[in-house]
Amino acid sequence: MAFSKFKPSKTKSISLKHFGGRNNLGRITVRHQGGGHKRLYRKINWMRDYSEGIVSNFEYDPNRSAYLAKLYHKEKKSEGEAFSYIIAPKGVKIFDKLNTINERKKNILLKTGDTSILANFEFGDFLHNVENIPGKGALFARSAGTYCQVLQQNLTNCLRLKLPSGQQRLVPLNSKATLGIIANENHMLRVIGKAGRSRWLNKRPSVRGVAMNPVDHPHGGGQGKTKGGRPSVTPWSWPTKGQPTRNPRKKNKFLLTLKKN
Repeated sequence: MAFSKFKPSKTKSISLKHFGGRNNLGRITVRHQGGGHKRLYRKINWMRDYSEGIVSNFEYDPNRSAYLAKLYHKEKKSEGEAFSYIIAPKGVKIFDKLNTINERKKNILLKTGDTSILANFEFGDFLHNVENIPGKGALFARSAGTYCQVLQQNLTNCLRLKLPSGQQRLVPLNSKATLGIIANENHMLRVIGKAGRSRWLNKRPSVRGVAMNPVDHPHGGGQGKTKGGRPSVTPWSWPTKGQPTRNPRKKNKFLLTLKKN
């Protein structure tokens, strides 16, 4: 996928401020964040609120693993909104026309990159940018190489989907989604290569608990490499390494299976 040499659209990008993992009180709530290169945030049209758009070029986005496709909208040229950004689906090319269909139709022919309500998709289709609540914007399958799969159609006002996490979930039929898999599926194979590149990505070093003193971490101290014969925990003694911490009494009627650890 060849990227455009043009700079990001000024009307569709804003400057981001780094907070170093700190909250509004200045206290660190997310560790190992800080520094990082300056970035412009590209405003993405998660709603797909237009009838059609033509792919004009592809761009790199430093804020996410997926690539961006820039669409030209003839219908919105008079409003000054002739261009918008979307997540680039795999297989889409420049000058492809991508449509948005908001009503239910029979025997409709959708192509990769087209957006429609879930009622128009068929069993086995791969989808991305799936809405959880109609009109709220895409929530599921938004990163590189991810997708949801349609498992069951004929349910009352809902569609059964398999999410990238392995969960199976019911989603309303009038929620919108986009057909296809998100491009850059080899993103997970990239090699960082050096510590400096992690710093560019706003990631600070992480020190192992077993390398600390007992006053600093529950795994600290001891003779040799040991964590004291206890399960792995955080510095505040919460279970880690995949132990579930959610409250099992809080149930979601739309969630059919739990995430696979």
